[in-house]
Amino acid sequence: MDNGFLPVSPQDMEERGIDQLDFVYITGDAYVDHPSFGPAIISRVLQANGYLVGIIPQPDWKDENSISLLGTPRLGFLISGGNMDSMVNHYFVSKKKRPGDAYTPGGAMGKRPDHATVVYSNRVREAFGDIPLVIGGLEASLRRFAHYDYWDDAVRPSILVESGADLLSFGMGEHSMVEIARRLAAGEDIRTLRDIRGTCYLAELSDPAPPGAVSCASFDKVRLDKMAYARASRTQLEQQDHIYGKAILQKHGDKMLVQNPPPIPLTTQELDAVSALPYERYYHPSYKELGGVKAIEEVEFSIIHNRGCYGACNFCSIAFHQGRYVTPRSHESVLEEARRFVKNPRFKGYIHDVGGPTANFRGPACQKQEKSGVCMGKKCLYPSPCPAIQADHSDYIQLLRKLRAIPGVKKVFVRSGLRYDYIMADKSTAFLDELGYLDSSLIAVHLTDCTDEEAAHIAGKGASMIVNPGSIGIIDGIVCPSVAFQEAGGSVALGSDQAPGNNCHNIINEMKNVALFNKIKYGNPEVMPAWRALRMATIEGAQAIGLGDSVGSLEPGKQADFIAIGLNCPSMLPVYTYPMRNMIPNLVYSARGPEVALAAVDGEIIMRDGIFTKVDQQEYLSAIPQYPDEIGHRAAEEFFQIDGTNARFMREGKL
Repeated sequence: MDNGFLPVSPQDMEERGIDQLDFVYITGDAYVDHPSFGPAIISRVLQANGYLVGIIPQPDWKDENSISLLGTPRLGFLISGGNMDSMVNHYFVSKKKRPGDAYTPGGAMGKRPDHATVVYSNRVREAFGDIPLVIGGLEASLRRFAHYDYWDDAVRPSILVESGADLLSFGMGEHSMVEIARRLAAGEDIRTLRDIRGTCYLAELSDPAPPGAVSCASFDKVRLDKMAYARASRTQLEQQDHIYGKAILQKHGDKMLVQNPPPIPLTTQELDAVSALPYERYYHPSYKELGGVKAIEEVEFSIIHNRGCYGACNFCSIAFHQGRYVTPRSHESVLEEARRFVKNPRFKGYIHDVGGPTANFRGPACQKQEKSGVCMGKKCLYPSPCPAIQADHSDYIQLLRKLRAIPGVKKVFVRSGLRYDYIMADKSTAFLDELGYLDSSLIAVHLTDCTDEEAAHIAGKGASMIVNPGSIGIIDGIVCPSVAFQEAGGSVALGSDQAPGNNCHNIINEMKNVALFNKIKYGNPEVMPAWRALRMATIEGAQAIGLGDSVGSLEPGKQADFIAIGLNCPSMLPVYTYPMRNMIPNLVYSARGPEVALAAVDGEIIMRDGIFTKVDQQEYLSAIPQYPDEIGHRAAEEFFQIDGTNARFMREGKL
């Protein structure tokens, strides 16, 4: 054998002088020895701890000889459905079969069964009887409790029940698997391994529960009662913190499913060590003639720099698998991985991703999490970023810059998900600049958290800006840095805000707001003169949104978009034309909107004397009253739950 992959055949074992393996790892994926693949990590971690591990990738579950290919292992079998849940791998959301499998050589379908972990486990039991059997990986981890299966449209029991396995290793299993291996090697019966964090087992109803354990509704109850299912799920999620999480019990018929407390996350040093293991970083050479394994293409030259995620997106299962506590790798560990890329003849100079569950997280959300865990029942970023969050991209920026400086690296990409609310919580614009977001294609909205210096920097990059001073003043009590943006050469548009933004739709009123707010902010009456505010509502506004060549001023070749102002309205009088014209100051400082006598879009009059000409204005006005009650009732629960200022004013009778 001329490769560094782990044994996959009796011939491999013979060439290495191995009579019996300690563990045989069966996986639903092709064998890809890369740290983006769970089986590769666990097998290499066990190898680093002195155990002999062989891999049986995608065995023919109909053929007992395929399951027993590597003989009887000394310590037991490890089984994983693969990097994805086998049902997700097989089916679209429409429940139709997918046309290909990126985790199989040549993209062939049908190389693993539905519910692969269960099927493989049952075949091992049939072939080897009462041998130690541990299941893990994403499929086992996310199906460890009674769970809803979309394809069955029914609640299934814990995968431990259906698989007949002795233990289930959930989450990131380095610590738990090493402890399982150590204790099995010491002669302990696998049925007595009931105190290992990050594992689940089935117990008799009469067996003592772990100290402090909490219970959730039984399988029989949650499969029939949706509210019981929801409450059970909440209990399970709330206890997934490695600091305060308790053991969880869920009755399954005459057995009790016991989930021990979650595993302790790896430290940075431990994560570095796992990342430095001798992965081949490619698929097994036996797959070359079959067309290779497509799943390697995006990750071969990608780097995972963190683990865990406190984003807690509703659609995502990472919090239930990796946990919400974020552990970063050290810079040197990441850089060393990239240096190895450069030595690879397949590397073309492009690092495809420097990411993880969320690319721009480089540590715990706040200092409290390090000692007390994540806040139970709360999210770090929703509905708005927690005041305690440490939103800082400086370390990530330095890491990206160091990677780009490595000889042989042409470009570094970030393709993992970015939490934009976390980016916005960072008071600095440096990360956006680093990613190349600050250019002429950017329309920066409000810039409420920017200093004048940062606003000027963004303007200098060619970006434009749009503001609604009334809404931001009411909601945030902030004057947007419009003046600094303009002084740096940027174009600023006045815009309306959405209905919840205090109905700040009157652009004439916003001209007055932007002028007065900035005069007060800078203590200078010459800042933001009336003509500048008018330009923000017309030509400069059009330029800011990229329409300056077609609208914003009345010139030959442009669309005839304009409003006509009645100069005989009291707010526009008196009108002076000499020695200065005062129509613009009157419009900006005195007008309120009724002064508009006519409005035209592309030469077509749409409003005259306060009446819309293209729609039945009264019909729309009469329909409006029916909506507030409906919207209000839908929003009431969250409104009072958030308990903002207006909710308190309502309770106090001030609104």
